[in-house]
Amino acid sequence: MPFPLQVLLYKFTMLVTKCVMKFVPDAKPTVLTGEGASLKLAGTIGHLGLKKVLIVTDAVLVKLGVIEPIANALQEKGIEVVVFDGVEPDPSFSVVEAGLEHLKQNSCDSVLAVGGGSSIDAAKVIALAASNHKTPRQLEGRFIAKLPALPLFAIPTTAGTGSEVTVAAVISDPEAGDKKLVLDPKLVPMAAALDPAIMVGLPPGVTAATGMDALTHAVEAYLSNFATKETDAYAVSATQMILGNLETAYEDGSNLEAREAMSLASFYAGLAFTKAFVGYVHAIAHQFGAKYHTPHGFANALVLPHILEFSKDRVSGRLATLAVACGLGDASENDWTLAQKFIDKIWAMNEAMGIPKTLEALKEHDIPAIADAAMHEGNYTYPVPKYMQTEECHDILRKLLPVTS
Repeated sequence: MPFPLQVLLYKFTMLVTKCVMKFVPDAKPTVLTGEGASLKLAGTIGHLGLKKVLIVTDAVLVKLGVIEPIANALQEKGIEVVVFDGVEPDPSFSVVEAGLEHLKQNSCDSVLAVGGGSSIDAAKVIALAASNHKTPRQLEGRFIAKLPALPLFAIPTTAGTGSEVTVAAVISDPEAGDKKLVLDPKLVPMAAALDPAIMVGLPPGVTAATGMDALTHAVEAYLSNFATKETDAYAVSATQMILGNLETAYEDGSNLEAREAMSLASFYAGLAFTKAFVGYVHAIAHQFGAKYHTPHGFANALVLPHILEFSKDRVSGRLATLAVACGLGDASENDWTLAQKFIDKIWAMNEAMGIPKTLEALKEHDIPAIADAAMHEGNYTYPVPKYMQTEECHDILRKLLPVTS
């Protein structure tokens, strides 16, 4: 099919999606912010009459002692605590199924996610599968669940994914070699705690990658064809806070002010993209994660400036607005110049935080399959401002190939 006809098909698909999204309930969690918010959330849970909560997390956080004070605070409220610490990066269906079985065996009536996006996504699907008496695989797709999730709460330990506010969860499928999406407003937690103190111990590399993940959410939402005044307000605010605080948090992890700004920025970016969606950066990054287990935020950081360069002729005005809002230029300058200043800032942030320009795991012979999968995801799922042909995706991927000596 000629590319212009393909674009018409993609646009029609997005039009249908936009119409459907108008009927999706606007779900947002109650949010507690500031130092100690994670312990305050225990008090909130205690008011709801719940008896036994399953904490979904990873073994590293348990070992570091992050879970213990939260569990103690819950127990002081008379809530029994069961811990499932089997979550791994990019959790698979088997991991989520193990968490669901742990919940059933211990007769838990609620779920608390403590961790990064992987733990929160796993917890969301566990809570929804439990209440609907379905397996996690049976929930794959859009609006499958009939019943609300079990009471669900989240304490993000990274400032990046925004999963504590989004209507989606991404689960890896090793058998298919890709990632599956569970999309449903019932996945949004009842309450979330944005606690900068719990993020102080994040290594600089994780701070950088998760922060760039949040920036990608904000920027792609702002450039989306689904963008609204509401999502624009969230996206611009998130972008301003990230450009103003991420490098500080990277250089000084104990800076609570920067950590709090980043946690709020991640939350705002989540609010923006859960309605406006994302774009080709995520479409490509998801393939890197599925094939090479590349950390999602790191993959987004690699791809983001390349996609902005590709789309610049269509979105220079929007990028110019972001540049001025972030103090990178003056409104008297032309849009093209300001757009390039914004893109150059992203390149500079990556370099300052040690994020390389290439992906060591990427192989030339993998490029066609990665590009095909990314184009299918991007063209049929996201309201991108400029459509990409497969050959153009090949060109971008080749720029990410490791340099050979």
